Amino acid sequence: MSEAVARFVSDGNTVAIEGFTASICFAAAHEIIRQRRQRLTLCRLTPDLVYDQMIAAGVADGMIFSYLGNPGVGSLHCVRRAIEQGVPTPLALEEYSHFGMVGRYIAGASKLPFFPLRSYFGSDIPSVNPRIAFVDSPYGEEQIAVVPPLNPDVAFIHAQRADRHGNTQLWGLLGVQKEVSFASKNVVIVVEEIVDEETIRADPNRTLIPGLIVDAVVEEPFGAHPSYVQGYYDRDGDFYLRWDEISRDRERTDAWLEDWVYGVPDRSAYIIKLGQEKLDKLAPGEKLAPPVNYGRYDQAQDYGSV
Repeated sequence: MSEAVARFVSDGNTVAIEGFTASICFAAAHEIIRQRRQRLTLCRLTPDLVYDQMIAAGVADGMIFSYLGNPGVGSLHCVRRAIEQGVPTPLALEEYSHFGMVGRYIAGASKLPFFPLRSYFGSDIPSVNPRIAFVDSPYGEEQIAVVPPLNPDVAFIHAQRADRHGNTQLWGLLGVQKEVSFASKNVVIVVEEIVDEETIRADPNRTLIPGLIVDAVVEEPFGAHPSYVQGYYDRDGDFYLRWDEISRDRERTDAWLEDWVYGVPDRSAYIIKLGQEKLDKLAPGEKLAPPVNYGRYDQAQDYGSV
């Protein structure tokens, strides 16, 4: 992870760490903090604790997002301090609806000049975001809202597994991992385990991101904690509640960052510090999906000469 961040994240970059509730790469966020990057613009649907921590560390001065909060708990207090007090640094906001962000990634991935959508009629969001525009439909008399493409400098995507070429498989609750991967200039895949190519080829429908667009693969078990990875570990709900208490106070927040980010050299040390008892509590149990038959291609079968 340290090599991936050093190579692909520079001061002033636009960075996306995606994953809708699940598979949020806190390991990447912590390494970016640890390497003390500055003036980043952070992109994400539902920025939650991961960006609250990054903004508390002062690595970002802008955020492109849709909805923000500590899910099921309340406000992101570090983000609020940055917006309301400029602490530790002022934060510029560019807000969209969820589908507006999805549309921006799709436009970026498809090399389109904009993405059309209806969801801004009746909304106040366009009044605070001049990048949301309205154009006349070429197929009628109505107007339609449009949003511009979004092409992050780098995306960090956490997944269950990938092969060494970056062919990446995800399952469970998905977000815009595929769209942001195709939209981004560089893609870093972070997985619970790197598996052989035969494992990936045996279940091709789970391959959401092809290796041809991946720039680096990082094997980082428990790299999404305190969020969850379907089939590997559950969400650490206790931490989300504790973060609400910690993040209300800047000194407590800085102390937590010093203890759990700056004070550990890497994610492995973080997991050791977390402790086996906590990891055992997050064990997901087992619920296997039934197998499917992809059929068998017999290369020895004679289809006739051409």
